[in-house]
Amino acid sequence: MERRFEIRLEELLNDAVVSEETLRTTMAELDVFLEPFLESMGTAGQRSNMKQYVNGLLSDLDGKDIESIAYLHDCDRQMLQKFIGQAEWDHKPPVTELVRQVGTELGQTDAVLVFDPSAFPKKGTESVGVQRQWCGRLGKVDNCQVGIYLGYVSRMEHALVDVRLYLSKQWAQSRRRREKAGVPDEIRFRTRHELALEMLDEDGSSLPHAWISGDDEMGRSSWFRGELRSRGETYLLAVPSNTLVRDLTAPDPAYGGRGRHPQAPFIRVDRWCAALPGDAWQTIDVRDGEKGPIVVQAVWMLVQARSESQPSDVAEILVVFRERQGDGTWKHDYLLSNAELVTPLAEFARVFKSQHRIEECLQRAKGEAGLDHYQVRTWKGWHHHQTLSLIATWFLTRQTRRGKNTNPRADGSTDTRHDRRAAQPSAESLRPRTNSPHGEPASEAKRGGEALPLAPTQPLATSTV
Repeated sequence: MERRFEIRLEELLNDAVVSEETLRTTMAELDVFLEPFLESMGTAGQRSNMKQYVNGLLSDLDGKDIESIAYLHDCDRQMLQKFIGQAEWDHKPPVTELVRQVGTELGQTDAVLVFDPSAFPKKGTESVGVQRQWCGRLGKVDNCQVGIYLGYVSRMEHALVDVRLYLSKQWAQSRRRREKAGVPDEIRFRTRHELALEMLDEDGSSLPHAWISGDDEMGRSSWFRGELRSRGETYLLAVPSNTLVRDLTAPDPAYGGRGRHPQAPFIRVDRWCAALPGDAWQTIDVRDGEKGPIVVQAVWMLVQARSESQPSDVAEILVVFRERQGDGTWKHDYLLSNAELVTPLAEFARVFKSQHRIEECLQRAKGEAGLDHYQVRTWKGWHHHQTLSLIATWFLTRQTRRGKNTNPRADGSTDTRHDRRAAQPSAESLRPRTNSPHGEPASEAKRGGEALPLAPTQPLATSTV
């Protein structure tokens, strides 16, 4: 090895060593950080156990289960096990404090709330919520638990803030399993979308935001999208490639003189996309990534979607992103939005990429804060562990931010025009357009032809943003 490389390697190794002083400072900062979260702990013993558990989650243990953490601190394993799995402490006040801190420190009016289901492969059938269901981590149906996570993404940073455990109908209706796992009597079956809305209703007002985002498991439900619209939320949600849409920009087929006037047929989004000419795509530089600029190509269309065999009664924007893969093929992502027609494709791209930020948060929580290292079976145990892991992850995020530029203008200034509470323009019936370029949405949409009977409250109207 050349001498100059040896010197640089030595410098890097020296930088990687954590001094005793740095370690002492960090531990002191952790104690201060935990103070507001400890306020809801009823006893001194609970406060001590919480400190030890979070400290263990932040340690370099390979497995961050109760037994390993107890061994690390040379404390009573049964005491720590009881604190996590059985003790009567409410996990909601610490979550509320976490939401408050994230909203205060990272809050920006154009931020994105992201809902992301995440599965935990498990053996056996006794742990709360475990059953054979889709496990994204394994890419197949398998035995697992599923949590629905709420993440917050602003231009400053991103963090996980809340979670709900999904109980299937079989679990929710089984008295024996509920009693054994300690599921509270008031807990009933809720779909994953209902759990997401529950978090939105509880936490949304404390988290300034302009957008709701999520993967195709969240976006495929027309009911969920409708509930977001009824709450005045603007969404950009992924949908499956087989989603059927009707192009509202296409001219109507020729009228034969009898019966109803024909409309453009419904078509799968992937087939519509495959028929596009190469010059229909617009290239967008989203942001800088670890390996260079993140670049996507995008196209849009005004559509009427059909989900669950029922056509929607509102118009939505279909946005398609594609990215070149290492083997030369294209990866496509399909999304539906109720945003204003004048929303730039670059803004859609920013919101779309926020989903990836929450995936990063989940990876960090699992890799550095033991999110998936638990060995508990009860309702209390699962929520206690998850809450403390989210808090530990937030501590890591805050420590990381200390070395970054926290000026919100570093990634672009906050624009209050994107505030979800901003007044929406009055909507009008949407009519098919012809000769749409399928590129950047025009500042003024041209309309003509037969009106599509869509809901008059749909906020897709031409205006200047």
